[in-house]
Amino acid sequence: MASPDRPSVTCPYLLWWRLFRELSRRGAGTRESGAFLLGTRKAGAATVRALVFYDDIDPNALSTGIVRLSGHAMNAVWQTCADRGLEVLADIHTHPGGAGQSRSDQEHPMVSMKGHLALIAPRFARSAFDLAGIGVYRYRGSKLWDDLPAPRPGWLGIRIRGA
Repeated sequence: MASPDRPSVTCPYLLWWRLFRELSRRGAGTRESGAFLLGTRKAGAATVRALVFYDDIDPNALSTGIVRLSGHAMNAVWQTCADRGLEVLADIHTHPGGAGQSRSDQEHPMVSMKGHLALIAPRFARSAFDLAGIGVYRYRGSKLWDDLPAPRPGWLGIRIRGA
């Protein structure tokens, strides 16, 4: 069971499917893409309610083949959270091969707060159903990460264990 400060995150099935469909479409099978998973926390659990795709807040985020999000783009994320009463629960980006963290991923977290969850979808997010292939990492601070279990199907959606 996840502790209250490291809750599990549940992404409803339809939102999970939309996330992977959009990641795949935006990356076009040739480049990385990514998104923030926004939602609410309650009683030791969190639920994804909205997605913010990197290229929606920074049109150049995907232009080099890898994800490069400008610092000012985060203002749009925080504003969306404030406007909708949400918070950033996790981020996800794609890799062409497997779901291991690159050195850049380790050294440059999208949200550099302890406990933040980062997911990596392999093969440019070709399949929303290959849950075992998805990398899940929790930021410990100082460029250190914990490797967590892959997401699993749950009663209300895809469950990402935070602890």
